[in-house]
Amino acid sequence: MEKSKKNEIIAEIKEMMNNSPAIYLIDFAGMTVADVNNLRGEFYKAEIKYKVVKNTFAVRALKESDQYSGFVDNLSGHLKGNTGIVFSGSDPIAPAKILKKVTEKVDKPKFKAAIVDGLYYGSDKMDLLASLLSKEEIIAGILSSLDSPVSGIVGSINAVVRDLASIIEEAAKKRAA
Repeated sequence: MEKSKKNEIIAEIKEMMNNSPAIYLIDFAGMTVADVNNLRGEFYKAEIKYKVVKNTFAVRALKESDQYSGFVDNLSGHLKGNTGIVFSGSDPIAPAKILKKVTEKVDKPKFKAAIVDGLYYGSDKMDLLASLLSKEEIIAGILSSLDSPVSGIVGSINAVVRDLASIIEEAAKKRAA
């Protein structure tokens, strides 16, 4: 392969890394074509990019990337054998949830490691990552907790107004009598 082509591939991987809030490394060895197509389809639906590259290219892209260069030592040990790189979309937890769902049916692909929001997760942390809440779920929880006190206050104000209206009505009846 020509050096210019290699540099072009490395630049593409680096660009994908720089635009992704999380990267996941998986071992796709032993997966059937149907399994790979299913995995790619799940990733596509969630706007997640998946790329299989030479490990040496991935190491060079890591070293040159803006946000993942500090994790070269953590990840270079995982960049051996068959490696696919998953670049998350806007939700950095979505790839973990998809990988968990896919590996429940078929024991492949194997999770190697991930960098999510600036933290390294080793191969034993897949279940932990998949159990984390997405940003949308966290925001929804916060909004619902903020809504609860407001609805309670509105209910209390309505009760006070209702009680005040009934007191005024009773006072008007006594005055008329």
